[in-house]
Amino acid sequence: MDYVILSLVLLAIGIYGLLTKRDLLKVFVSVELIATAATMNFVMLVPSLGKGLGEAFLVLAFATDTCVSGVILALLVIVHKKYGTSDISDLVKNEENKKDEVEA
Repeated sequence: MDYVILSLVLLAIGIYGLLTKRDLLKVFVSVELIATAATMNFVMLVPSLGKGLGEAFLVLAFATDTCVSGVILALLVIVHKKYGTSDISDLVKNEENKKDEVEA
């Protein structure tokens, strides 16, 4: 039961960070917290589903989480190199300015 509470706390912290933070790296950490909470739920399913099926879910969760992390980190590097910032509000302003320049 303690793991369920911990998983819910991690999920709540991740959602809070996702809704309130403006820096892309902090948003990435929030997404990772949400993924960790989901992985903990898979770990808790291992005894109830049978050893083989629970472990298969766990390996699948780790593999997808690692792939998603790699893609997001690569996108963060590309965005920072292209725009020179990792603040979401600055990126939105840059895109709005480009859209206004194209229309004018």
